[in-house]
Amino acid sequence: MNQMIALSRRGPAEQGRIEVVEAAATVFMERGFRATSMDDIAEVLGSTKGRIYHYYRSKTDIFLDVLILAMSELLGELEPIVTRADLAPDARLRAAAEMHARVMMTKSARSRVAVQGAEMHLMREDTGVKQRAALGSFIEMRDEYEQHFADMVAEGVRRGVFRGIPPRLATKALLGSLNWINMWYRPGAEGLAVDRIAGEFADFVVNGLRS
Repeated sequence: MNQMIALSRRGPAEQGRIEVVEAAATVFMERGFRATSMDDIAEVLGSTKGRIYHYYRSKTDIFLDVLILAMSELLGELEPIVTRADLAPDARLRAAAEMHARVMMTKSARSRVAVQGAEMHLMREDTGVKQRAALGSFIEMRDEYEQHFADMVAEGVRRGVFRGIPPRLATKALLGSLNWINMWYRPGAEGLAVDRIAGEFADFVVNGLRS
């Protein structure tokens, strides 16, 4: 089994690997993939590189696990929202947008690395077979996540709740706005609580789609 894929189904035995991933996410967020070294990750982890190599063979493997863990968490948070048939499409989309905004603020290291799509694609030439498979899994999860948003927009358009904007285009604009929170948010930013910021952003992006 690909150990990177297994991370998304973690149990107690995976705790050590998750600690490495979380430390690495912090460094990747601050320095980017290419500028990060194993020494940097070990320093944040507070250990030697030997502890890292116990779980991972390369920096790329760690980076891919950061991506997979972040995307798995987002999908896990989104699933109970998109399956709520009792909610109108605009209410469902607002709940999904609010959740996404909150994750961008509370899990900023992993989420910021996950939205660094340009840098991720630049890695493709350097990856091996297993790494390309893990990268492919991440891309599939990302596409699935975006499709859930597009489906909610499409339903809203069909019901006349949203104006006739192409759902995929609306999704790119919506998630782009929410992902940008990662670039400026710091605890206490604007003097507002996380829930207030998430709610304001959710209202902003959903109201922009209304008929």
